[in-house]
Amino acid sequence: MTGRFTGKVVLVTGGGSGIGRATARAFAREGATVVVAGTTEERLAETVKLVEEDGGRASYVVADVTREEDVARMVDTAVDRHGGLHVAHNNAGILGPVGPLADLDAAEWRRVLEVNVTGVFLSMKHEIRHMRANGGGAIVNTASNIGAHGRRELLAAYTAAKAAVSALTRAAARDHVRDGVRVNAVSPGPVEAPMSALPGESDEERNARIAPLVPAGRVGRVAEVAAAVLFLASPEAGFTVGHDLVIDGGVTA
Repeated sequence: MTGRFTGKVVLVTGGGSGIGRATARAFAREGATVVVAGTTEERLAETVKLVEEDGGRASYVVADVTREEDVARMVDTAVDRHGGLHVAHNNAGILGPVGPLADLDAAEWRRVLEVNVTGVFLSMKHEIRHMRANGGGAIVNTASNIGAHGRRELLAAYTAAKAAVSALTRAAARDHVRDGVRVNAVSPGPVEAPMSALPGESDEERNARIAPLVPAGRVGRVAEVAAAVLFLASPEAGFTVGHDLVIDGGVTA
């Protein structure tokens, strides 16, 4: 532990599992007070418990990032409970339906974009409003390597949504860097998280299926994504603005 985030308040959306949970725990280990947000209270409570078992400080807020009133309340709660908001990791997302574009229901398409894109937009909107009025901050959004290469078939909505997150990250970064708010993104490839598995597939089955497709020969670890998020949010990345860091074992390369 280096204490890079001692005294900082960090908000993590989608903090109930996978990358969000790993990132919350990593920030707390580095001294931050963490607020995790999501729609499933039981999962959020489990993340808080794990953070506290690690010796860290955390709380949770039940919020749906597609609802602006929820997002405003989420940010206000973090500030009111802990005295500020210095870092945000906008990680909430869904995979959506798997199938060819021509068979994709329009309502399913809209739902994927609402969670993965509108949710990031609304989160940044309210996070930035607070940060620019209070000395700045850092935001890291979760995009995906699929948004850059599009080589995984049957995921049209998810691919489009994650490409949009990368573009939205760049736009927000340019709009607000002179407000003292740095905005960047991470683009994970296949990692050991629930979203990477097929329905009914065990972790071992998922790893065996995916590993041969990755130049590095293995599935990524959520802790590796968390480490990248912490770097981008830290003072060490103070001159890194509007960047989308790909973490995919060489798939995009």
